[in-house]
Amino acid sequence: MAGTRPLRADAQRNRDAILVAARETFEAEGVLASLDAIALRAGVGNATLYRNFPTRDDLVAAVIEGFYARALAEADELSRALPPAEALAEWLVRVGWGLRIWHDLPVCLATAHDDDSSALHSANAPLVERVGVLLDAAEEAGQVAGEISADEVFELVLALSWAIDRFGDDEEKARRRVVMATAGIFRWPEAGRG
Repeated sequence: MAGTRPLRADAQRNRDAILVAARETFEAEGVLASLDAIALRAGVGNATLYRNFPTRDDLVAAVIEGFYARALAEADELSRALPPAEALAEWLVRVGWGLRIWHDLPVCLATAHDDDSSALHSANAPLVERVGVLLDAAEEAGQVAGEISADEVFELVLALSWAIDRFGDDEEKARRRVVMATAGIFRWPEAGRG
């Protein structure tokens, strides 16, 4: 953002400590864990946490930023390596698996999906956009069954990620769940997918 001054060294250390503590806490307890406990774990006061991250969504969006960057890079790699429908199908599996990383993350993302004021809504936007790009490519190749929007596909993946989290799927079971549930998106050749 233009005009934003860099943080002082101590303020940057506090912010970094909060992000590390949040990631560790989310891994252990899920994203609905106590923000006060995160502040305590980071060795900062509540006011410092809220000054850096005014809402839970702000904090979750900052912590998940790395996953989103990797997911977008994977979408690019898959679209170069695979036919359009296969690239989208594989990416949906990976995103569905990835979004289950912390307990209740899919719930937070789904809640924020239609909330323009949420930091998570903004964080989700590039994923929804990338779904649209991959979906358009598959549609242009005649591999999409009917009119389907990027929002509908993203919402489906959030629901599947919730199920992966709730049912404690391992990676193989998660893949099967996503492939079965997203099959209706695609128009596959009679012989099936390659």
